Amino acid sequence: MASSPNSTGGKLIVCAGMSVIDHVYRLSAFPAPGTKTRAEDFFSVLGGCAANAAIAISRLGGRTRVISPLGGPPGRDLTGDNVLAKLQYENIDVAHVVRVDGAVSSRSSIFIDGDGERTIVSYRDPRIEVARPHDPQNAIAGADAVLIDNRFPEFVLPVARAAAAAGNIVVLDGDKPTRLTDDLLTVATHIVFSTDGLRTTAGTDDLAAALSLVAERTDAFLAVTHGQQDMLWLEKGAIRRLPAFRIEAVDTLGAGDVFHGAFALALAEGQAIPAAMRFAAATAAIKCSRMGGGAAAPERDEVEQFLDARSEK
Repeated sequence: MASSPNSTGGKLIVCAGMSVIDHVYRLSAFPAPGTKTRAEDFFSVLGGCAANAAIAISRLGGRTRVISPLGGPPGRDLTGDNVLAKLQYENIDVAHVVRVDGAVSSRSSIFIDGDGERTIVSYRDPRIEVARPHDPQNAIAGADAVLIDNRFPEFVLPVARAAAAAGNIVVLDGDKPTRLTDDLLTVATHIVFSTDGLRTTAGTDDLAAALSLVAERTDAFLAVTHGQQDMLWLEKGAIRRLPAFRIEAVDTLGAGDVFHGAFALALAEGQAIPAAMRFAAATAAIKCSRMGGGAAAPERDEVEQFLDARSEK
């Protein structure tokens, strides 16, 4: 079993993109319009692609820095204050977070019924949309890899460009559908799409064909996660597959974000693509086996034990 990087010597991954607070309600059934119902369970948890990925990286022994647009000022936008407090609790560097005075930080309410189906209501202040990082070059200083998501594409693009100019690994979380002409597709060195993100971006339900279409627009490594089905990626024009780990899923909230964080860290540590994909898949699978959104991301030892138990004999 490989040893875990310590908190001072682990690789530094900069995570740029969305950080929010998720309010999660568990219900036996969704209420009918115009009625009231009582939740069976409730918890409030840090969410958003960048924040969830950063937590996963920190738990896995990496060092993390988050660059996100939040409302402000401090003391007035309590959601933003809460985001920062939770990030700092996880030993995540928040010095480059951007606070937008007069704006309200993003937040979501997530309703989960007895069958595990989810309904999500989110709010994003338009004033957050126009925020930009103050000093992208300084924000990525010392980074071993940069992970960006496309929830705030104009916010993360200067960070991605600075990272590319510095020769960094730039991993794009293709969670949100985008255009094939999106600049983020060409500046990234590695792109891992969600199923919906890839299908809608490429305009086809055939995931293998969709990867090939995107490959016509970028030289980046391309992959897609597909829930409990095989993950796919392109290697020298050929499709490769990796079976997903079979687990009893309890909560899939934040699983994709956790996957991307683990994948970026694995690349920064020098793991080859198949090993990095397997490491990320294991990290996300463990997260799905327990409640708590991205905050349920596992420690490094848990992932290595999980992989050891499932290694090929």
